[in-house]
Amino acid sequence: MKTLPLSKAFTLIEPGPVVLVTTNNGQANNIMTITWTMVMDFSPSFAMTTGPWNYSYAALRETKECVFAIPGADLIDKAVGVGMCSGEDTDKFEKFGLTPVKAKHVRAPLIKECLGNIECRIVDFVDRHNIIVLEGLAAYADSARKDQRMIHAVGDGTFIADGRKFDRKEMMRAKIPSGV
Repeated sequence: MKTLPLSKAFTLIEPGPVVLVTTNNGQANNIMTITWTMVMDFSPSFAMTTGPWNYSYAALRETKECVFAIPGADLIDKAVGVGMCSGEDTDKFEKFGLTPVKAKHVRAPLIKECLGNIECRIVDFVDRHNIIVLEGLAAYADSARKDQRMIHAVGDGTFIADGRKFDRKEMMRAKIPSGV
């Protein structure tokens, strides 16, 4: 094995999948691309890392709600493009041809073209670490989409798409909650 600079260690465990986070500040919808998310249990509890350097952060602080929209691998260029411009001066839904869909529990919209969407309420801000803790309120999946692969950021400008699935549900049954 070769030594990897410690400053690049995160590229070995960069979380996934890439998530498009939608917000609505009461006047306009916005989208930001986030690659630092985490599932916190078998419950609908999640966390993400972001802060005031992102335009959407003010809306997250103010409204305490958002949508996690999970793009398929076929949307990689749109997901990267969304992350490369600011909602301060760009209507990202229009620019990237994404369709906002009214959510049931939050003002932020779902994204029609995505594999799945999770309506979320923010339950905590861990300011010291720029972590936002969220609770899922409703979830939606589009099993009819042709491309079901998710994309994962490596952290260095490269991405990996899901490939073959390995089913070990029976082997892990004792650890998986009933109904999952």
